[in-house]
Amino acid sequence: MSSSSLAIGIVGLPNVGKSTLFNALTRKGVLIANYPFATIDPSAGVVAVPDIRLDRLAEMSHSQKKVPAAVEFVDIAGLVKGASEGEGLGNQFLTNIRETDAIAEVVRLFDDEDIHHVHGETDPARDIDVINLELVLADLQGAEKRLDRVERDSKSGDKALVAERDVLRRIVPALKEGKAARTVSLDEKEMLVAKTFNLLTMKPVLYVLNRKSGVVNVDAEKGERWIHLKRYLDDKKAQYVFVDAGVENDLGDVHDDERADFRRELGVADDGINDLIKSGYKLLDLISFFTTGEKESRAWTIKRGSTAPEAGAAIHSDFRDKFIRAEVIQWEKLLETGSWSAARAKGILRTEGKEYVVQDGDVMEFLHS
Repeated sequence: MSSSSLAIGIVGLPNVGKSTLFNALTRKGVLIANYPFATIDPSAGVVAVPDIRLDRLAEMSHSQKKVPAAVEFVDIAGLVKGASEGEGLGNQFLTNIRETDAIAEVVRLFDDEDIHHVHGETDPARDIDVINLELVLADLQGAEKRLDRVERDSKSGDKALVAERDVLRRIVPALKEGKAARTVSLDEKEMLVAKTFNLLTMKPVLYVLNRKSGVVNVDAEKGERWIHLKRYLDDKKAQYVFVDAGVENDLGDVHDDERADFRRELGVADDGINDLIKSGYKLLDLISFFTTGEKESRAWTIKRGSTAPEAGAAIHSDFRDKFIRAEVIQWEKLLETGSWSAARAKGILRTEGKEYVVQDGDVMEFLHS
């Protein structure tokens, strides 16, 4: 997995549709040549983030090339109960998740006698509990060991060790209660300390609810299983998307123009994969700003809250180190005026300095010394 990109790990029990989902995702893969990524192993795919704003800007500028933002998904081996104790691929599985920045947890919604469920029957809320408990148990093992060591070493009065100890003293009891580390309320300084622990349950989670056309789906049935799942997701204020991984995978070879017809026939209204990619991008707290011109229109990825020089660094380090100013306009305003030169002539381009916090959808040009 490449270190320079932010990655989302796809996790789930066996036979929930993880690999089918990963295949459907990677059909929306992007040309690696456009990205500064190291070689990607077969279980990782760099996926284009669908963005109508980029399409419209490229049309306006008659761009020869269009380069979307990208996000990396990693297919992680199926988890089984007892993974934290080394069951199945246990330790390897947990190490692979540790290397990602967020988790997409695939949850099976369908009953299908031909596809065996590892627990005999489909129960999405229970499946989520099984996975989340394994992640909590794995974190608890590591956090308890670390706390024992830090309790001893912090007696020296070292400020960093004392800070570490204090945060662990709050996280370990939560884990013992079966709660994720991210449920512990921490201030900004404490959060920075907690990040150094690289805990699995600190990572943001997106639940990917996987349906299957032609069989009974828990959400359509609206029975007890759905009520439990919906209550669980609502109580946790969880982020979730619906997909039909099988249909999306099959549609990978169908021409764009014909996909809507196929969807209607199969009764799958939305493009769940696009929803998943966009939600994943949001989950990582990323936004896009744009550059546009005849040569190319491109979406650049930055962390929400980045300043103009930090955003400029996504293009070239000179735009950060030698930053003078940036010209900025929101994408809709630019489309209304019809071109960059028209926007400049009308005086609606803003000039922003080093302190400016870039907004999602800004179109920018940078000036450096």
